[in-house]
Amino acid sequence: MTTLQIILVVVFFVSTIIGYLLINNVPSLLHTPLMSGMNALSGITILGAIIATANATKGGIVSQYLGGIAVIAAVINVFAGFAVTDRMLGMFNAEGKKDDK
Repeated sequence: MTTLQIILVVVFFVSTIIGYLLINNVPSLLHTPLMSGMNALSGITILGAIIATANATKGGIVSQYLGGIAVIAAVINVFAGFAVTDRMLGMFNAEGKKDDK
């Protein structure tokens, strides 16, 4: 492994641990609004996966497959997040309609 690859692996593991600790300490009342805001930022994940896949074309067929899986997983994450947010907002609209009647 090159020095750059080692640095990238270390950054991945450190960011995974920090992300877990941050999300684990968020109160449950804030999860839904934070999830809604993070859907927009998840597009960056797609962009990163596409760039990583483009760079992996020099690395062989395994790198290409893993990059493709990363792109698919990122797209699923974004669309599922928007679906959950839409459902959440629909629940608030349903409550508002009950009060109007």
